[in-house]
Amino acid sequence: MARVVPVVLGVAFGVSFLAPATPAAAHNSLTGSDPRDGARVAAAPAQIELRFLAKPAPATTKITITGPDNVVAGGPPAFDGSRVRVPFKPAAAGLYIVGYQLASSDGHPVKGEVRFTLTTGTAADPSASPPTAGGTAPTAGGTAPTAAAGPTASGASSAAPAVTATAAGSPVPAAQESSQTRGWLWTIAAALLVGALVVGLQRWLRARRR
Repeated sequence: MARVVPVVLGVAFGVSFLAPATPAAAHNSLTGSDPRDGARVAAAPAQIELRFLAKPAPATTKITITGPDNVVAGGPPAFDGSRVRVPFKPAAAGLYIVGYQLASSDGHPVKGEVRFTLTTGTAADPSASPPTAGGTAPTAGGTAPTAAAGPTASGASSAAPAVTATAAGSPVPAAQESSQTRGWLWTIAAALLVGALVVGLQRWLRARRR
């Protein structure tokens, strides 16, 4: 009996190695989005959906959507379990960035972004320069004002989207992936240790019976 106690204590010690994996498993993370990160979409969606590993708390969750020229393109988020949906208000075609920031159940802050490109949309303002001084004032004889000159070729070209995005997009933050990887490694190592201790205990008991 005196020999069994150290073995049992050894098993309990091995199980304690599972503890470091608990904080990593408590960290929340992004598991998917619609549109996906790096996507190119022709038709603007009515809303943006983010899917997380755990249910985010509305009080500590902040989601923003910005478009070309840092124009705000999102509304208040709606929470549905581990999913968060944000109304999308598209403007010019170009790159849109969905930024998120939330707190995990262990208090660890999680932040990141999803990027996608809208290939069609309202044309951006070609320029903010004041109108030219020619021909808009009425003449003394009361004739109608002359029409302003149409946009120049350079102005038309500036209306085209100036922001390009790579199809690869930005990945989910590497810090989250590394923390989850470390958690799995700790779990596997602890399981192997416990298994070795159990096998050793079984062999010792068989030898004692002989």
